[in-house]
Amino acid sequence: MEPRFTFLTLGVNNLEKSLAFYRDGLGLKTKGIVGQEFEHGAVVFFDLRHGMKLALYSRKDLAWDAGIPKARASATEFSIGYNVRKQKEVDELMELARKAGAKIVKPPEKAFWGGYHGYFQDPDGHLWEVAWAPQFIPE
Repeated sequence: MEPRFTFLTLGVNNLEKSLAFYRDGLGLKTKGIVGQEFEHGAVVFFDLRHGMKLALYSRKDLAWDAGIPKARASATEFSIGYNVRKQKEVDELMELARKAGAKIVKPPEKAFWGGYHGYFQDPDGHLWEVAWAPQFIPE
């Protein structure tokens, strides 16, 4: 297996609400909801850098597609990390997320590992860490 992934699919409770959060609130580009002509097919794709995509898919349909029972969501299953180039960008992005409707669960602060970070949750409770980690500055 090559060390990469192409899609990160988030199971969501309300596709329209989550679309609005990521598109209108955070400014990610998308063609909107596609696949509505298929039962269990409605999905949203956001094009990210390096050929990666963020997808939004209903929790119910994701469980159906995988052939497993829909389980209770937990914010501590994983976090999505977003590393920025400058420390002040952490504060700016956290404020953008707050205005978009995110729940700030940990305001930005100095991190024990030497950087600066904070956490927010999207409308479905997915945990995002916004960090300035000098050792991992993005391209």
